[in-house]
Amino acid sequence: RELPAALADCPRLKEANFKGNQLRDKRLEKMVNGCQTKAILEYLRAGGRGKGKAETGREDVRKKKREKQQKKDGGDGEQDEVEEASKLLVKVLHISENPAPLVVKVSPSVKDVRAFIVCCVLKGVNLKPGNALKRFLTMQTKLHEDICEKRTVATIATHDLQLVKAPLTYDVQPPDELKITPLGRKEIKAKDLLRQLQLEAEEQRKQKKRQNVSGLHKYLQLLDGKDSYPCLVDAEGAVISFPPITNSEKTKIRKETRDLFLEVTSDTSLQICKDVMDTLILKIAELNRSALENKEGSGSDMESDALCGAGNLNLPLVVEQVRVVDTDGNLKVLYPSKTDLATVASLLTVIR
Repeated sequence: RELPAALADCPRLKEANFKGNQLRDKRLEKMVNGCQTKAILEYLRAGGRGKGKAETGREDVRKKKREKQQKKDGGDGEQDEVEEASKLLVKVLHISENPAPLVVKVSPSVKDVRAFIVCCVLKGVNLKPGNALKRFLTMQTKLHEDICEKRTVATIATHDLQLVKAPLTYDVQPPDELKITPLGRKEIKAKDLLRQLQLEAEEQRKQKKRQNVSGLHKYLQLLDGKDSYPCLVDAEGAVISFPPITNSEKTKIRKETRDLFLEVTSDTSLQICKDVMDTLILKIAELNRSALENKEGSGSDMESDALCGAGNLNLPLVVEQVRVVDTDGNLKVLYPSKTDLATVASLLTVIR
């Protein structure tokens, strides 16, 4: 009748056949008959119902919405259909359908410094309502602490697409040559930035009389012993990202930003980059839905009504594929590919 939650703690479990079991959780029953094992485990990990574990807050909210909707429709509507309708939507725009796809060229030198990078474009984001931008930045910080394990396994950078001058190159530069205009600071060489952050960290420790430091200061040790630093450079030669430390004021996201360029880098593995990117897209879709719902509830102005329209809460965000190629133009990574976004399939409907 139910699947044990402990299954979610078996990351090496590649295949499991649960078909034919009459599960209490009808959503899960549907999944076991049509989804990959990975998606089922992810559903259990996210707090799927029918296994004796308390539902997450998100599930509670959804349940209330479904009940409300069912009452409205006469109370006899198909639960699965309501669940499907409440799922978040993203549409993938394939390279072949995109007249001007973004490409990132990777230098061979990154291999020994920070080898892996995954990128994509996300269009249709709304950061205008209320504190949507603040919540977006808080979400990114939480992902860095949680799934990115304090940036030790991966680092996220988000940019305003309109301010990104393509094509981009992922490269390495010596500390005394790499120049960047960090968020909220003036242009500075990487070597001087790290020294400045080090001094600030020591000052923080003295003032607060404790070892822990906050902000960028806690990531300084991640570059210890590196002769060159990784960076993402735009067509004008400006460094727009310096992982795992900061990205640039040049491509900073603002309330008016509608389209994002997303980047995840790692020195651990390509799969970690993809998993983090899957989660990042899910979280942005959740925030976007929440921002639109709040705006509709508070009565919005004419312009935002025209952009979103009443009843259009489930308009999909558009994820544009981005190719990462080597210096000869050979494909290294395409994201999202057909197999990507499977880890969040229980909460996200992907239109391919």
